[in-house]
Amino acid sequence: MIKIIFKRNDCIGCGSCVVVAPNNWKLNDEDGKADLLNSKQSKEYFITDTTNDEYEENKEATECCPVNCIQVKKD
Repeated sequence: MIKIIFKRNDCIGCGSCVVVAPNNWKLNDEDGKADLLNSKQSKEYFITDTTNDEYEENKEATECCPVNCIQVKKD
């Protein structure tokens, strides 16, 4: 399993995460920021667990994010 941690308040809505990992990300129609799908909020972070199969694309999302608001950790 991998854990994706997203600090949504820092998101600028560039959409790179949606392009490289569409199974886990979408842009919010109301404010234009990214939403981490199937996540739960813990204070200022949104967190979800997903399969190891999605590690590479979500790791790429962290590297593409211009404001570094995404973390991916392997268990």
